[in-house]
Amino acid sequence: MASPGPSTTTAVDTHAKELNITTLYLTFETALPSPLFNQNTHPATPTSRVPQPPDLTPYADPRTWAPHRKNVLLFLSCVATFLTAYTSGSYSPPAELIQASLSPVPSSVEPVLAGITTFCVGFGFAPMMLAPLSEMNGRYPVFVCAGIVYVVFQGVCGVVTSLAGMLVARFLVGVGASVFSTMVGGVIADMYANEERNTPMALFSGSVLAGTGLGPMVCAIMAERWGDVERYPNMWKWTWWHQVIMSGVLMVAFVVFFKESRGSVLLSRKAKALNRWYEELENEGYYGLCFEDEQGQEKASENMTSSEDSTDDRYDEKRSFSASASRHERGPSTKRVRWVVKEDEERASIGKMIAISSSRPFYLLFTEPVIFFFSAWVAFAWGVLYLTFGSIPYVFQHVYGWSLEQSGHAFTAIILGAIVGTTMSIYQQRLLSHPKWVDPREVLTSTSTTTSSLSDETPAPANGTDKIWSILRTYFPSSSPESRLYFSCLTSTLLPIGLYLFGFTAKPEIHWIFPAIGIFLCTVGILSIYLAVFNYFADVYHKYASSALAAQSLCRNLVGGAFPLVTRLMYRNLGEAKAGVVLGSIAVVLSVVPWVLVWKGEEIRGRSVFALSLDKTA
Repeated sequence: MASPGPSTTTAVDTHAKELNITTLYLTFETALPSPLFNQNTHPATPTSRVPQPPDLTPYADPRTWAPHRKNVLLFLSCVATFLTAYTSGSYSPPAELIQASLSPVPSSVEPVLAGITTFCVGFGFAPMMLAPLSEMNGRYPVFVCAGIVYVVFQGVCGVVTSLAGMLVARFLVGVGASVFSTMVGGVIADMYANEERNTPMALFSGSVLAGTGLGPMVCAIMAERWGDVERYPNMWKWTWWHQVIMSGVLMVAFVVFFKESRGSVLLSRKAKALNRWYEELENEGYYGLCFEDEQGQEKASENMTSSEDSTDDRYDEKRSFSASASRHERGPSTKRVRWVVKEDEERASIGKMIAISSSRPFYLLFTEPVIFFFSAWVAFAWGVLYLTFGSIPYVFQHVYGWSLEQSGHAFTAIILGAIVGTTMSIYQQRLLSHPKWVDPREVLTSTSTTTSSLSDETPAPANGTDKIWSILRTYFPSSSPESRLYFSCLTSTLLPIGLYLFGFTAKPEIHWIFPAIGIFLCTVGILSIYLAVFNYFADVYHKYASSALAAQSLCRNLVGGAFPLVTRLMYRNLGEAKAGVVLGSIAVVLSVVPWVLVWKGEEIRGRSVFALSLDKTA
């Protein structure tokens, strides 16, 4: 906004001072009016002062930020996600050392492994309380406060000496870590439009699985090399201390470089800055703002309310203002205004928001078949991922005779799977956006000039490839919400394939590379499921997406936390092959879920109360 001076000349309403203050809704698209300055509004005196306008650049729409600014926030978010996933997997390798350090010493290692479960419980439930806080106060303060909890209780895990204390500390580590997974999707949605969101979401998803693989690999090496407590007393506790250092450095980077991305919060700050400036102007005697034309004024009046009227009178004033505006000649006009943000007025109290945030995910989970079956699908996939914390060391140590450190290297397969799966997900979205897959009618309706240019062209003769593209456009439209599931229908089958391969090839006479390939295939399948669920819920449920994602997140973390408790018992009692058959068969059954949605998705969405209400308001 240009800084106006006393020499500015404008046609001014000399009675601006007597005008009532009118409140208008502020959006990122709102064209801000100019203040009025001339002899009628403020006589020139030697002591007259014109308050300078505020700098509004910090309150710009996050979707219009420069790419480098978005990349900084995306990088910080993905690193934070990586470290929290690293934390979840790093607990398992030193479990026996943790057991020996506690007083009294637990009779078995299973109660110690419950630390993974309590971590997941905190990880699953905390966002229901913290998400409303991020909507009201912004992402930044929630990230910083939760990050402090995450760092502090990582350190507590390194000094606690009782099992109960360890389980509570791990629960609070999960609470602090949860925001760096569940709310990163919100940060990505803040900065990127739907059509731009797949690549950032793929990087985010890949960070989760890569961290889950690297954590147990690194801590297995530490636990093996520093596990001799007589030679290296307490050195194994660096499995905690190095995470405290990394997460502490991350939090410093967050405090310095992370910028608020929540749009409604930025708008509220912008409105406050403008209103404060208007008050300063009026204190100096400058009253009124100049609206350039009545057309812009009419558009603004659609969201206008009176600060002095009741709720019912607001709409009367809107109608009367629009009517009077249409009767007057277009031209500059004078108004005294204050800006408000619609989301602030519609937002409920923090208690009610937490109540809704805590109850709506359960309501959606048990009333929306799509959310129920997708949550079951992704929860099982996540359970398999957490199963690897126990299954990989158990199988490679007992079947192949590897040491703890050597078995930790097998987690490299998860890291490679995350990298390959992320690359595939980025490429798949580009293929979905291929010009020959996009329905030409959508392009023609969006660009009138294209219509005229294409109408004059002679269509090229169709070949075999064009027929394939035509079939894809007809039966698998790229604009459908189910387009998010097309590729996952195929890639998700890698999960049962990998489980069968891991189970049937984990034998002393078969080379270890084959079960490692099974782990790799499972990881690619898990990532495709994880990403498909995130993107599909965001596209279908819109404003209810956070509740839908909270439902699947809770199911995912509860199942993920339960699997490590039964891993060793299952493989010990069933054996590698039968355990692989049981898990692979469950994965096969759940792999039907995306196929059903692709086939009958529109019909199923047509029966959804939430989806129908969103279609009506769209």
